[in-house]
Amino acid sequence: VERADLLNEKLFRIQVRKRLKKEVEEMKTRFPGFRPGLVVLQVGDREDSNLYISVKLKAAAEIGINANHLRLPKSATEDEVLRSIMVVNENPAIHGLIVQLPLDSVNRIDTEKVTNAVAPEKDVDGLTSINAGKLARGDLGNCFIPCTPNGCMELIRQTGVSVAGKKAVVIGRSKIVGAPMHDLLLWNHATVTTCHSKTVDLAAEVSMADILVVGAGKAEMVKGEWVKQGAVVIDCGINHIPDSTKSNGKRVVGDVHYASARERAGFITPVPGGVGPMTVAMLMQNTVQSAKRFLQMHQGGKWNISYTKLNLQTPVAVIPDLGFLWDIVISRSCPPKPIDQLAREVGLLSDEVEMYGKTKAKVQLSVIKRLEGHSDGKYVVVTGITPTPLGEGKSTTTVGLVQAMGAHLNLNAFACVRQPSQGPTFGIKGGAAGGGYSQVIPMEEFNLHLTGDIHAITAANNLVAAAIDARVFHEATQSDKALFSRLVPLSGGQRKFSPIQLNRLKRLGIEKVDPNTLTEEEVTRFVRLDIDPESITWQRVMDTNDRFLRKLTIGQSSTEKGFTRTTQFDISVASEIMAVLALTSSLEDMRSRLARMVVATSRSGKPITTEDLGVSGALTVLMRDAIKPNLMQTLEGTPVFVHAGPFANIAHGNSSILADKIALKLVGPDGFVVTEAGFGADIGMEKFFNIKCRYSGLRPHVVVLVATVRALKMHGGGPTVTAGLTLPKEYTEENLELLEKGCCNLRKQVQNAMAFGVPVVVAVNAFKTDTDAELDLVCRLAKSAGAFDAVHCSHWAKGGAGAVALGQAVQKAAEAPSDFKFLYDVELPIVDKIRIIAQKIYGADDVELLPEAQHKVELYTKQGFGNLPICMAKTHLSLSHDSEKKGVPTGFILPIRDIRASVGAGFLYPLVGTMSTMPGLPTRPCFYDIDLDPETEQVDGLF
Repeated sequence: VERADLLNEKLFRIQVRKRLKKEVEEMKTRFPGFRPGLVVLQVGDREDSNLYISVKLKAAAEIGINANHLRLPKSATEDEVLRSIMVVNENPAIHGLIVQLPLDSVNRIDTEKVTNAVAPEKDVDGLTSINAGKLARGDLGNCFIPCTPNGCMELIRQTGVSVAGKKAVVIGRSKIVGAPMHDLLLWNHATVTTCHSKTVDLAAEVSMADILVVGAGKAEMVKGEWVKQGAVVIDCGINHIPDSTKSNGKRVVGDVHYASARERAGFITPVPGGVGPMTVAMLMQNTVQSAKRFLQMHQGGKWNISYTKLNLQTPVAVIPDLGFLWDIVISRSCPPKPIDQLAREVGLLSDEVEMYGKTKAKVQLSVIKRLEGHSDGKYVVVTGITPTPLGEGKSTTTVGLVQAMGAHLNLNAFACVRQPSQGPTFGIKGGAAGGGYSQVIPMEEFNLHLTGDIHAITAANNLVAAAIDARVFHEATQSDKALFSRLVPLSGGQRKFSPIQLNRLKRLGIEKVDPNTLTEEEVTRFVRLDIDPESITWQRVMDTNDRFLRKLTIGQSSTEKGFTRTTQFDISVASEIMAVLALTSSLEDMRSRLARMVVATSRSGKPITTEDLGVSGALTVLMRDAIKPNLMQTLEGTPVFVHAGPFANIAHGNSSILADKIALKLVGPDGFVVTEAGFGADIGMEKFFNIKCRYSGLRPHVVVLVATVRALKMHGGGPTVTAGLTLPKEYTEENLELLEKGCCNLRKQVQNAMAFGVPVVVAVNAFKTDTDAELDLVCRLAKSAGAFDAVHCSHWAKGGAGAVALGQAVQKAAEAPSDFKFLYDVELPIVDKIRIIAQKIYGADDVELLPEAQHKVELYTKQGFGNLPICMAKTHLSLSHDSEKKGVPTGFILPIRDIRASVGAGFLYPLVGTMSTMPGLPTRPCFYDIDLDPETEQVDGLF
């Protein structure tokens, strides 16, 4: 830099841009598809503003910033400007926003209100009150500094003159230049005086300045003779004065008389071409810095999350059998955080979250695209030994483990669980939010309705059922011509196929788009599905236990002209649409899966799909919100995705792939996602690996196998365990011999998990009546069976603190070598796949296909469904097909009564024995205890 002339400012500016360009390229390399984004929002159309904006856009393009110029007319109202700002604030692809308002707007606009509407993290002009306040306090590392003062400081640094200890004078007190320049010099340790046009004896003040920054907006107000010899002079002024020698009759001058000041100054900036270009360079620097902060906050690193402290009561319940009644009381002992706060804490952006009240929200699938370049966390599946009818606490363990890893081990941890059906909630089982101090809250929201996903599935399922019977009826009562006229009606004198009808024509091999060109034979093929009523496999559903809907006759009204048939209702979560939701990977994939669902067979043996019925598009519309995972929280404030709830017998019994994938990105490479597989390891875990992991492409790091002393004693020959009845004394008194005999089931389930090449950690879910000797015995035998580790847990009574040892064991196991593998190749014949599961997982000698099952093998192979994975529908109360056989049954042949296809979901499900898909109500259902307090509006009696 030459003395008395900062012409080398241009060189420095070029260096800044080169550095920023390199930083942007590094960001794009680390995060493919990412670019810093800048929006210039301009109201009106001033010529000088247009020129300045074009300079900014050009600089942004050179650096690699995606800059956009958003124009609003001069007539724009304040509300219109604020709405535009809000849209930009909510856009995660934009990291910087500057607003340029007209000096003479048609409508009155509150400049301060508009300025402060810009999100502080996107305020790259540094003009919001928040950024100005941080600068005034000296919080320079956590704010954006206004571009002109920042540029001035950079120019001062380039002179080599130290600011510390110098006398600095700032002329001008605007919020854009003067005031922030004062603060910036002050926090760089200068002694600062701010002057203005009313300052008495301004010349004397200027004459003492080692550093002079002028931004008063008055042409050549500072005379050269005022300037201290050797001072650094930064002139921010842009003024026009008359000049007849110029073509436009005027020339640009600064606030300082340049010619005379140059004689005395040590360094001085020229006008034009001094501060202005540096201001643009600093705007680019702030935008790149904003993008860096965005990536740092949203790249799946350590969360800045607050956890909720539990208010533990000991004992939790005096009477064990009534302990469950405490769940809703406990759930209210810790008020949940606002769900939008939790969403921010785990790295979700505001426009990725749809609020459903204060405690639950849906998450947009767009987050997957945003985080696609980020590494996944560790993936843990919770399963269990063969349970008693009471269940052994897999959901409670899932929640307790996540609370331990998050609130107590300071790890990013996310739970992914199924949404429960309303049927059991009002029946005998109760809710499924976990229990004790390891729950998803609010439990009444969790167990009842949630965000309406099951209702959407019910509506979609029953639309298909209605479409099937209506189509059979109309085909039976109309000619081909009449059917065609109604299916392709005249509109404006013309017939036109809908897109879904064109798809059907293509599948039929009819390459025509004009309805008038179809031959009679083609019309017949198009209009006739020719459904065999006896082959209809699609049932109506409702989300209530109702035993009297297990078999009924429909079509008895006279309007149906005698077309009756016997059918049934299933519970909603048994619908194939629920399984589709759980296994889908995108909206497009869900549309495709819904279209592939086979609902019947034609009389010629061809599968009839929802696409053939013309209803698949409508199903996608009904399911468009249900596909978004639901965000909730645990008692200790750790995040939970509640999404999908397929049956674990006729379906695969796991929560959604989408929830797992989003959670794995959010926790980052050092975090953990814990999901639960329904029923025992022989059912839910086997399907998790062979079906869910096959479709998701995800590979688990650890299996957590939940065991209880109670269930192991049952497998050792203990008395029958019946829901609703008091446990026999064998289960409440120490009995090591009975317990050790029952550990054969634990050993087999450990081996089942290890067959997939994944480390196993056994979690012994301790009950109040279990003794230390019993718990230690289970842990010792689990390790001898090959488990990586085994620990006993008390998370029901203590929350996450009671599962810390389990969390530490899981953390270590996740670092252990693993060799994940599927149990079978899907290209094997159907019977071979069934046999592999029966022999390797259940311990059967062989399988026996009854005539109906053999027929289905031949039919599905012929129809092209033979390469689908297998989803065994069998009792969860035994490794065998006989629920009375406990422990590890041997020497049995597994009977396959029938095989059915969920083609849209993507599996075949063999029926082992009789499977009820519509539960009934017991003599005393749970609803006897459920009520609403009219004063507090709180739900009472849920458990």
